[in-house]
Amino acid sequence: MASAESVTGSEYIAHHLRQFASAPQNGLFDFSIIHYDTVAFSLLTLALVMLALHLVARRFTAGAPGRLQAAIEALVELVDEQAKAIVPVDRTYAAPLALTVFLWVTLMNAVDLLPVDLIPRVAGWFGFEHLRPLVTADVNAPLGMALGVLVLSLYYGIKIKGLFGFLKELFTAPFGQVHLSLNPLTWVGALFLAAANFGLNIIEYVSKTFSMGMRLFGNMYAGELLFFLLALLGGGIALNSLHGALVSFFLAIGHALLGAAWAIFHILIIVLQAFIFMMLTLVYIGQAQESHAAH
Repeated sequence: MASAESVTGSEYIAHHLRQFASAPQNGLFDFSIIHYDTVAFSLLTLALVMLALHLVARRFTAGAPGRLQAAIEALVELVDEQAKAIVPVDRTYAAPLALTVFLWVTLMNAVDLLPVDLIPRVAGWFGFEHLRPLVTADVNAPLGMALGVLVLSLYYGIKIKGLFGFLKELFTAPFGQVHLSLNPLTWVGALFLAAANFGLNIIEYVSKTFSMGMRLFGNMYAGELLFFLLALLGGGIALNSLHGALVSFFLAIGHALLGAAWAIFHILIIVLQAFIFMMLTLVYIGQAQESHAAH
């Protein structure tokens, strides 16, 4: 297991950013590679969320609920109100999906609060040289979830509007359509306008998916890097203890204060990013059910 005392700072960070993968990855996107740690920790956190909700549901009491049940009920009510306000037509699975997304992303993000060397060091005891537990700091996971939201948006768009209505809107919104006549220029204009509508809609779908995934990834990746830098500051304390007690004292104070301050602030980021991801899920599904085609 690499440590801050035996390697340089850049080597320490590079080591912790390596995934437990099926093969070395070439480039940012490599569909031939599987990140086993991302898959394992995403499934583990999802299982914990589902287990917690199952236990709360089994112990549900209508009289005097406990603190955990009261918190879950308040969260369910909040998510349900958001779903009613955003999703206009089919809300059958919108609220349960949003609640699951919020709790799942929150728990995946919360792994970042664990000491950065804890899980990789334990993994090293079992022969795993690289293990990265923060799922949302792996660009593949947030983009994969955003892709899932895109698929759901397309599904609800076709379900609510019908296949013909959905395809019609792709070519007639947002700029509308040309009223055809015997004038051949109207047919040429209709083709150009339909192409412009279709191109803009495709760009919108792609940009929304990328922005949704990259927003979560960027925030969690930056937070992970900052925790690595704070861990290196702790390694600096150990190295400087050999040179002077005064230097080590000030480094220790700085490490404790900065670490505590960032951890407290990062809790807000963890919850906020999960809430944003949940809201965007509802917004995109709601937008897919609205009709923008000009008549």
